[in-house]
Amino acid sequence: MSRFTLAQVKEETYKAKDAWWTVFLVDPLAGRLVVWTANRTNITPNQLTLGAGVLGLLSAICFAAPVWAGDLGWAWLLVGALLFHLSFVLDCMDGKIARLKHNGSVFGSWVDFVFDRIRFFGCVMALLIGQWLVTGNAAYLIVAPVVVFFDLLRYLNGSQVAKTRKSMKQALAVASGDTDGLRAEAANPDVSDPEDDEMSDAPANAETPAPEGLYPRVRNFLLRHRVRPHLFSGIEFEMFLCVVAPVTVLVAFFTPLNSLIIPVAVFSVLALAFFEIVLVARLYKESRRFEARRRELATATPATAGGGS
Repeated sequence: MSRFTLAQVKEETYKAKDAWWTVFLVDPLAGRLVVWTANRTNITPNQLTLGAGVLGLLSAICFAAPVWAGDLGWAWLLVGALLFHLSFVLDCMDGKIARLKHNGSVFGSWVDFVFDRIRFFGCVMALLIGQWLVTGNAAYLIVAPVVVFFDLLRYLNGSQVAKTRKSMKQALAVASGDTDGLRAEAANPDVSDPEDDEMSDAPANAETPAPEGLYPRVRNFLLRHRVRPHLFSGIEFEMFLCVVAPVTVLVAFFTPLNSLIIPVAVFSVLALAFFEIVLVARLYKESRRFEARRRELATATPATAGGGS
């Protein structure tokens, strides 16, 4: 029986570009746990998804615990943050196991998605409503629906951006007679990652010089470390709200503040909104190039037909 190695896990399961939280704070642990799990157990991706859901439930309970825990409420928030992070580690492991052992399923992907949404919603509501009950600060009740709205918005926007990019690629493939491209799209029905900005930054043609300046240098640096330039994606949004925010309860030990949960939540919403706007702006630029390219192809086709008659 062949044994999986860490190098193999990295090669076959790590994404070429990923969120910086995943690259630096999850993959170093998840990759090693995948090696142990794949070699020593028969645990399936769906079982790992279920385990992530259980840890998420325990995290939500911990976030609500300060309501009745009294002076030890801060400790419960720290435990909740740790459990949420570990639940995300398991959530990353299920996809890695599926890719490594080729035992994933379409239904498993659906379960993973649904559990992710339930876990985040339950944990962030438990945290914010629990803090409202503890402090009586109505700001927590105001922030709660705003957080949920932006979480839903980024999913809706992300899926639509990805679908639009895919439709543009297909339209150009049809217009240019690129049958190989069409077959590739048909063989890969999944839409591209909406937070992948490679398409929008690519030169218009081979003769176009590569962009210069601070942003390209920073972008290339990030890509060399597998970090995508979309620095505040849904992953960072969730981790800041359910890991960083509750940990800020520690400021109560050396400042008059109870925590920085509200400031972290506001920062997370603003950061996510900014990068969603960047995503839409890039899509607009891509659509302009798409329309120009489609007009070029439409003009070239009759000329080619006339020259061949």
